Amino acid sequence: MVAENLEQVRKNIELACRKAGRDPKEVTLISVSKTKPVSMLQEAYDAGSRDFGENKVQEIMDKVPQLPSDIRWHMIGHLQRNKVKYIVDKVALIHSVDSLRLAETIEHEAARHNVTVPVLIEVNVAQEESKFGLKTEEVLSLVESVAAFPHIHIEGLMTIAPYVEDPEENRGIFRQLKKLSVDIAAKNINNVNMSVLSMGMTGDYQVAVQEGATMVRVGTGIFGERNYAV
Repeated sequence: MVAENLEQVRKNIELACRKAGRDPKEVTLISVSKTKPVSMLQEAYDAGSRDFGENKVQEIMDKVPQLPSDIRWHMIGHLQRNKVKYIVDKVALIHSVDSLRLAETIEHEAARHNVTVPVLIEVNVAQEESKFGLKTEEVLSLVESVAAFPHIHIEGLMTIAPYVEDPEENRGIFRQLKKLSVDIAAKNINNVNMSVLSMGMTGDYQVAVQEGATMVRVGTGIFGERNYAV
Protein backbone atom coordinates (compact mmCIF):
# COMPACT_ATOMS: atom_id res chain seq x y z
CA MET A 1 0.00 0.00 0.00
CA VAL A 2 2.72 2.46 0.99
CA ALA A 3 4.64 2.05 -2.30
CA GLU A 4 1.47 2.50 -4.35
CA ASN A 5 0.43 5.57 -2.37
CA LEU A 6 3.89 7.10 -2.78
CA GLU A 7 3.74 6.53 -6.51
CA GLN A 8 0.35 8.22 -6.69
CA VAL A 9 1.52 11.24 -4.68
CA ARG A 10 4.57 11.60 -6.93
CA LYS A 11 2.33 11.50 -10.00
CA ASN A 12 0.08 14.18 -8.48
CA ILE A 13 3.13 16.38 -7.80
CA GLU A 14 4.28 15.95 -11.40
CA LEU A 15 0.84 16.88 -12.66
CA ALA A 16 0.71 19.99 -10.44
CA CYS A 17 4.20 20.97 -11.65
CA ARG A 18 3.15 20.58 -15.27
CA LYS A 19 0.13 22.83 -14.68
CA ALA A 20 2.37 25.49 -13.18
CA GLY A 21 5.19 25.09 -15.73
CA ARG A 22 7.59 23.85 -13.05
CA ASP A 23 10.18 21.08 -12.99
CA PRO A 24 9.10 18.28 -10.60
CA LYS A 25 12.74 18.04 -9.47
CA GLU A 26 12.18 21.36 -7.67
CA VAL A 27 9.76 19.70 -5.24
CA THR A 28 10.88 17.47 -2.37
CA LEU A 29 8.28 15.07 -1.03
CA ILE A 30 8.57 14.59 2.73
CA SER A 31 6.93 11.39 3.97
CA VAL A 32 5.38 12.42 7.28
CA SER A 33 5.81 9.32 9.39
CA LYS A 34 4.64 10.47 12.84
CA THR A 35 2.99 7.68 14.89
CA LYS A 36 3.84 5.15 12.15
CA PRO A 37 5.89 2.00 12.85
CA VAL A 38 9.42 1.58 11.54
CA SER A 39 8.24 -1.23 9.23
CA MET A 40 6.07 1.25 7.30
CA LEU A 41 8.92 3.76 7.05
CA GLN A 42 11.10 0.97 5.69
CA GLU A 43 8.45 0.28 3.04
CA ALA A 44 8.51 3.94 2.01
CA TYR A 45 12.32 3.87 1.99
CA ASP A 46 12.32 0.79 -0.22
CA ALA A 47 9.98 2.66 -2.58
CA GLY A 48 12.52 5.47 -2.88
CA SER A 49 11.59 7.91 -0.11
CA ARG A 50 14.60 9.51 1.58
CA ASP A 51 13.00 12.49 3.35
CA PHE A 52 10.94 11.73 6.44
CA GLY A 53 9.12 14.23 8.66
CA GLU A 54 8.44 13.78 12.37
CA ASN A 55 6.51 15.93 14.83
CA LYS A 56 8.13 14.69 18.01
CA VAL A 57 11.78 14.62 19.02
CA GLN A 58 11.30 11.28 20.80
CA GLU A 59 10.11 9.60 17.59
CA ILE A 60 13.17 10.85 15.70
CA MET A 61 15.40 9.54 18.49
CA ASP A 62 13.68 6.13 18.42
CA LYS A 63 13.62 5.74 14.64
CA VAL A 64 17.03 7.05 13.55
CA PRO A 65 19.04 4.04 14.82
CA GLN A 66 16.57 1.55 13.31
CA LEU A 67 16.61 2.89 9.74
CA PRO A 68 19.18 3.48 6.98
CA SER A 69 21.66 6.27 7.62
CA ASP A 70 21.04 8.10 4.32
CA ILE A 71 17.57 9.22 5.42
CA ARG A 72 17.13 12.99 5.78
CA TRP A 73 15.05 13.65 8.89
CA HIS A 74 12.85 16.75 9.06
CA MET A 75 11.61 18.16 12.36
CA ILE A 76 8.23 19.55 11.33
CA GLY A 77 6.44 19.79 14.68
CA HIS A 78 6.63 22.41 17.41
CA LEU A 79 10.10 22.17 18.94
CA GLN A 80 10.53 22.68 22.67
CA ARG A 81 13.77 24.36 23.68
CA ASN A 82 14.70 21.62 26.18
CA LYS A 83 14.58 19.02 23.37
CA VAL A 84 16.84 20.81 20.88
CA LYS A 85 20.01 19.17 22.18
CA TYR A 86 18.78 15.70 21.21
CA ILE A 87 18.25 16.36 17.50
CA VAL A 88 20.45 19.29 16.54
CA ASP A 89 23.02 16.97 14.92
CA LYS A 90 20.47 14.42 13.62
CA VAL A 91 18.08 16.40 11.43
CA ALA A 92 18.55 17.72 7.90
CA LEU A 93 16.15 20.61 8.49
CA ILE A 94 14.11 22.14 11.31
CA HIS A 95 10.89 23.50 9.77
CA SER A 96 9.41 25.07 12.88
CA VAL A 97 11.52 27.95 14.22
CA ASP A 98 8.98 30.43 15.56
CA SER A 99 10.80 32.52 18.17
CA LEU A 100 14.13 34.16 18.91
CA ARG A 101 14.45 32.13 22.13
CA LEU A 102 14.18 28.86 20.21
CA ALA A 103 16.74 30.10 17.66
CA GLU A 104 19.12 31.05 20.49
CA THR A 105 18.85 27.55 21.93
CA ILE A 106 19.50 25.99 18.51
CA GLU A 107 22.54 28.25 18.07
CA HIS A 108 23.89 27.29 21.50
CA GLU A 109 23.46 23.53 20.94
CA ALA A 110 24.73 23.69 17.34
CA ALA A 111 27.89 25.41 18.54
CA ARG A 112 28.33 22.73 21.22
CA HIS A 113 27.98 19.96 18.61
CA ASN A 114 30.07 21.91 16.07
CA VAL A 115 27.35 21.78 13.37
CA THR A 116 25.47 24.32 11.28
CA VAL A 117 21.72 23.75 11.38
CA PRO A 118 19.48 24.60 8.42
CA VAL A 119 16.12 25.99 9.55
CA LEU A 120 12.86 27.37 8.22
CA ILE A 121 10.90 30.15 9.90
CA GLU A 122 7.35 29.01 10.67
CA VAL A 123 4.68 31.52 9.62
CA ASN A 124 1.07 31.30 10.78
CA VAL A 125 -0.23 32.95 7.61
CA ALA A 126 -3.88 32.23 8.45
CA GLN A 127 -3.36 33.45 12.04
CA GLU A 128 -5.14 30.45 13.50
CA GLU A 129 -5.27 30.51 17.30
CA SER A 130 -4.48 26.79 17.53
CA LYS A 131 -1.28 26.96 15.47
CA PHE A 132 2.26 28.01 16.21
CA GLY A 133 4.20 30.39 13.97
CA LEU A 134 4.71 34.09 13.46
CA LYS A 135 2.37 36.60 11.91
CA THR A 136 3.58 37.58 8.45
CA GLU A 137 4.52 41.08 9.66
CA GLU A 138 6.79 39.63 12.39
CA VAL A 139 8.87 37.44 10.09
CA LEU A 140 11.42 39.89 8.71
CA SER A 141 12.50 41.07 12.14
CA LEU A 142 13.12 37.49 13.34
CA VAL A 143 14.94 36.61 10.10
CA GLU A 144 17.26 39.61 10.57
CA SER A 145 18.01 38.59 14.18
CA VAL A 146 18.63 34.91 13.43
CA ALA A 147 20.80 35.77 10.41
CA ALA A 148 23.48 36.89 12.87
CA PHE A 149 23.85 33.38 14.36
CA PRO A 150 26.89 31.60 12.89
CA HIS A 151 25.59 28.04 13.50
CA ILE A 152 22.15 28.51 11.94
CA HIS A 153 21.32 28.96 8.29
CA ILE A 154 17.85 30.16 7.29
CA GLU A 155 16.77 28.24 4.19
CA GLY A 156 13.24 29.61 3.79
CA LEU A 157 9.74 29.59 5.26
CA MET A 158 7.12 27.06 6.36
CA THR A 159 3.40 27.27 7.01
CA ILE A 160 0.65 24.91 8.10
CA ALA A 161 -2.48 25.98 6.25
CA PRO A 162 -5.95 25.49 7.75
CA TYR A 163 -7.69 22.15 7.41
CA VAL A 164 -10.25 22.69 4.65
CA GLU A 165 -12.56 20.51 2.56
CA ASP A 166 -11.69 22.40 -0.63
CA PRO A 167 -7.93 22.85 -1.14
CA GLU A 168 -8.61 25.91 -3.32
CA GLU A 169 -9.46 27.76 -0.10
CA ASN A 170 -5.78 27.60 0.86
CA ARG A 171 -4.42 28.93 -2.43
CA GLY A 172 -4.32 32.48 -1.07
CA ILE A 173 -2.39 31.31 2.01
CA PHE A 174 0.29 29.65 -0.13
CA ARG A 175 0.45 32.69 -2.39
CA GLN A 176 1.04 34.96 0.62
CA LEU A 177 3.90 32.79 1.89
CA LYS A 178 5.50 32.76 -1.55
CA LYS A 179 5.23 36.56 -1.79
CA LEU A 180 6.75 36.94 1.67
CA SER A 181 9.70 34.73 0.70
CA VAL A 182 10.27 36.76 -2.48
CA ASP A 183 10.17 40.02 -0.51
CA ILE A 184 12.70 38.72 2.04
CA ALA A 185 14.97 37.28 -0.67
CA ALA A 186 15.05 40.70 -2.34
CA LYS A 187 16.69 42.17 0.78
CA ASN A 188 19.80 40.01 0.23
CA ILE A 189 20.40 39.41 3.94
CA ASN A 190 23.66 37.57 4.67
CA ASN A 191 23.22 33.96 5.82
CA VAL A 192 19.60 33.94 4.62
CA ASN A 193 18.39 31.95 1.64
CA MET A 194 14.74 31.81 0.62
CA SER A 195 15.06 28.74 -1.58
CA VAL A 196 12.76 26.51 0.50
CA LEU A 197 8.99 26.90 0.83
CA SER A 198 7.59 24.11 2.97
CA MET A 199 3.84 24.19 2.48
CA GLY A 200 1.05 21.82 1.57
CA MET A 201 -0.06 18.58 3.21
CA THR A 202 -2.17 15.57 2.18
CA GLY A 203 -5.30 17.62 1.53
CA ASP A 204 -3.82 20.52 -0.42
CA TYR A 205 -0.27 19.75 -1.59
CA GLN A 206 -1.16 19.95 -5.27
CA VAL A 207 -2.39 23.54 -4.88
CA ALA A 208 0.72 24.31 -2.79
CA VAL A 209 2.97 23.00 -5.57
CA GLN A 210 1.15 25.17 -8.13
CA GLU A 211 1.84 28.17 -5.86
CA GLY A 212 5.57 27.49 -5.48
CA ALA A 213 6.07 24.90 -2.70
CA THR A 214 9.52 23.30 -2.83
CA MET A 215 8.69 20.86 -0.02
CA VAL A 216 5.35 19.19 0.63
CA ARG A 217 4.64 17.22 3.81
CA VAL A 218 2.41 14.22 3.09
CA GLY A 219 1.50 11.71 5.80
CA THR A 220 -2.01 10.30 5.49
CA GLY A 221 -1.75 10.28 1.69
CA ILE A 222 1.20 7.87 1.98
CA PHE A 223 0.76 5.93 5.22
CA GLY A 224 -3.02 6.05 5.67
CA GLU A 225 -5.00 7.46 8.58
CA ARG A 226 -3.28 7.79 11.95
CA ASN A 227 -4.35 6.15 15.15
CA TYR A 228 -3.34 8.63 17.86
CA ALA A 229 -4.32 6.15 20.57
CA VAL A 230 -1.25 4.05 19.77
